[in-house]
Amino acid sequence: MSTVFEMTTITISKEDYLKAIAEAEAEGQTVIPATLAHWLSVTRPAVTFALKRLTKDGLVTVKDDGHIRLTAQGREIAERTIVRHHLIERMLTEIFGMAWYEVHDEAERLEHAVSPAFEKKLVQKLGLKEMCPHGNGLSLRSPAERRKRGLLLLTEAQPGVKYRVVSVYERDRKLLEFFDAEGIRPGVNVNVSSRNYDGTISVSIGTHNIRLGAPAAERVWISKL
Repeated sequence: MSTVFEMTTITISKEDYLKAIAEAEAEGQTVIPATLAHWLSVTRPAVTFALKRLTKDGLVTVKDDGHIRLTAQGREIAERTIVRHHLIERMLTEIFGMAWYEVHDEAERLEHAVSPAFEKKLVQKLGLKEMCPHGNGLSLRSPAERRKRGLLLLTEAQPGVKYRVVSVYERDRKLLEFFDAEGIRPGVNVNVSSRNYDGTISVSIGTHNIRLGAPAAERVWISKL
């Protein structure tokens, strides 16, 4: 996928909706109006109005059952926005030294302001790299696609097997801060010592022992070493 695109006349709101649809699909969610209302923290009437505009513009289709899909043009715009988000996250960590758990929210604000010329400069400065600081790739992958590559969720890890953290869910700032405090980040090795009766799992990173609940552990993708 090309990393430099010509600008398309489109509002920030439309970019946000299109990107949200693509990202929700990559998380394995069935994208319906309620999904977008939750994902973007907006009301259902606001989603309904936005979908009418996006449908009229030929950027999405809405099935009779409410299932929302991107058209080819809608997906191109979503992926272009995701590329800019990715580059800004890398710029903030690699050039400005921001903490990896801070950069998602900042990139959400800045991604709409990047011109093609500045985007080209970022590519020249940073080089081409598939993964962002959270381990998530430019090519959005569904859970099924991740499993085909041998990845699994931390909730599925077996005791006594060594794993490496590949990626984490990046849209929850408090969760990212928790992961950072516990040493859970892409590239670190983890060992699951036990799966507990209460649904938690006991994990060790080096000499540091952690007890994780399922809501946190299912936000971490891992691979066997």
